[in-house]
Amino acid sequence: MRRVRKLTHSLRGRLLWYLLAAITIAAMAQASIAYRTALRDADNIFDLNMQQMALSLRSNAPLAASQGAFGDVDPGSGSDDLVVQVWTPDGVQVFHSVSRARLPQRAVLGFSNVRANGTLYRVYSIQSNNQTVQVAQDLSVRSNLARNLALRTLGPIAVMMPILMLVVWWVVSGSLEPVERVRSQVAARQADDLSPVSENGLPDEVQPLVRELNLLFGRVRTAFDAQQNFVADAAHELRTPLAALKLQAQSLGRADSVEARQLAVARLTAGIERATRLVEQLLVLARQEASVADRQPVQLDGLARRAVADLVSVAQARQVDLGLQQAAPVVVQGRAEALNILVRNLVDNAVKYTPGGGTVDVSVRATAAGPELCVEDSGPGIAPEERERVFDRFYRIAGSEAQGSGLGLAIIKSIAERHGAKLVLGESARLGGLSATVTFPAA
Repeated sequence: MRRVRKLTHSLRGRLLWYLLAAITIAAMAQASIAYRTALRDADNIFDLNMQQMALSLRSNAPLAASQGAFGDVDPGSGSDDLVVQVWTPDGVQVFHSVSRARLPQRAVLGFSNVRANGTLYRVYSIQSNNQTVQVAQDLSVRSNLARNLALRTLGPIAVMMPILMLVVWWVVSGSLEPVERVRSQVAARQADDLSPVSENGLPDEVQPLVRELNLLFGRVRTAFDAQQNFVADAAHELRTPLAALKLQAQSLGRADSVEARQLAVARLTAGIERATRLVEQLLVLARQEASVADRQPVQLDGLARRAVADLVSVAQARQVDLGLQQAAPVVVQGRAEALNILVRNLVDNAVKYTPGGGTVDVSVRATAAGPELCVEDSGPGIAPEERERVFDRFYRIAGSEAQGSGLGLAIIKSIAERHGAKLVLGESARLGGLSATVTFPAA
């Protein structure tokens, strides 16, 4: 039972199991039908033989009691399974074949079954003007002959069934050989071998599976390369703040006055904050790239209001006018946590890079292309040739006064791409600074 259950979990075993079972059932049904048909045909042949014998014994002249139907030849001699009797019209038996069987001296015209002396006979009687002919056959002998004839019809079925099973076994095994070849190729690979699997010689039903497998390998290879680059870049970027923290700690140890010690402590605290911010952003970026959570309806205008409310105190400290210019009630499909990070980072970057006395406006609109989030500022903006490069990890604009890790826009772009949104950087026509627009797909 366990062996059968194990086979049915295999495509090859399942095909062989059901096909061989179907062949067996079909062969048994065919054998049963052929056997019954052969028995019926044999009965018809025996009936026809009895009828022809009775017709051949019929004549216009009555037979003498000592004379056989064919002169000196007894039609029943040498055979105990056929019994022939002939009567005159007045009921006198003029002929009886040489046989140990004794049938009643009665004649029912046509076919009938008669039991005599514990034996069942098949009887055919025919009457002419001058005599009545009766031919009888022992049904047990008749049945044995019919069964022998019927069993002969089962021979070809018994021979062809195992041959057909072998052919099915060979065809199924040969048809699934490409699948086994693909399995062997994948099983023999090293863990870091993500090269495409060969599609040569594969059947049409297997090619889509291998094609999708190769696409998966491509995505995994891209993610693997990105992860390696991320780790290398992160290690490089963390080296600088850690070295700075070490120098600041050494400066704190060498401070010989209260003022020098306070300055060293302030610098060390600022360095720790920058390093902490960098590690936090690295963790956020890694979490967003590995996230596969299901999407849910998210109120985009609500996220914009929350981000403005959380950062208004930071903007006031920098003397930046932060406000929500437009907040149309729109809903997007996504992860609320990730979208909250996207909106907050856009607003935080705008506040951070806008000089004191500047303005940052946030707008949420419903457009024909889909829901749109726009953050505009009156800062220095970004040169057109650098608007694509700022999305690279750890890239910083030369000469920028704001301190950052170069991960903010990379995180924003990663979240936008995972939500099918388009992030575009341009120049704000109203405020003159940078305009960051995120357009989400229409529902």
